[in-house]
Amino acid sequence: MNYGEIKKTDIADGEGVRVSLFVSGCRRHCKNCFNKVTWDFDYGKPFTEETQEELLQALAPDYIAGLTLLGGDPMEPENQRALLPFVKRVRKELPQKTIWCYTGYTYKDGALEEEQNNCEVTRELISLFDVLVDGRFIEELKDIRLVFRGSSNQRVIDIKKTKESGSVVLYLT
Repeated sequence: MNYGEIKKTDIADGEGVRVSLFVSGCRRHCKNCFNKVTWDFDYGKPFTEETQEELLQALAPDYIAGLTLLGGDPMEPENQRALLPFVKRVRKELPQKTIWCYTGYTYKDGALEEEQNNCEVTRELISLFDVLVDGRFIEELKDIRLVFRGSSNQRVIDIKKTKESGSVVLYLT
């Protein structure tokens, strides 16, 4: 997996001050995507052990609320496989940090509605997230007043509460 950028103090992509990893690779190609350069799976730099160490160090300070994964799309199957070991490590080493993920795909019953994007790690990876922002960006539904999402069809899902209740619970800010 490649990544396009790391933001070590991001306040736009989740609650609190966050470390954001913009992965490379997206097949959705939403009209007027804010980050088209990351559609290419080969864009950027390789996601290496050194990259993971850099991210863990950036996540360590008390003022950092957590990690945000976005892109590109972290939920492309090849990205899921690369991210799972790292996300498990973040959960183990920094359990107090929250993990947010943005995807253009749609959450359904612990996995993704789009079958082609589910793979052997999808359910486990999603289960490690606190919040999943799902749904394709739709230019015609864009609303700059929305919190943590770009278009009104997208949902900000509280994954922990969703797992407990058995139905989608939206994250309230």
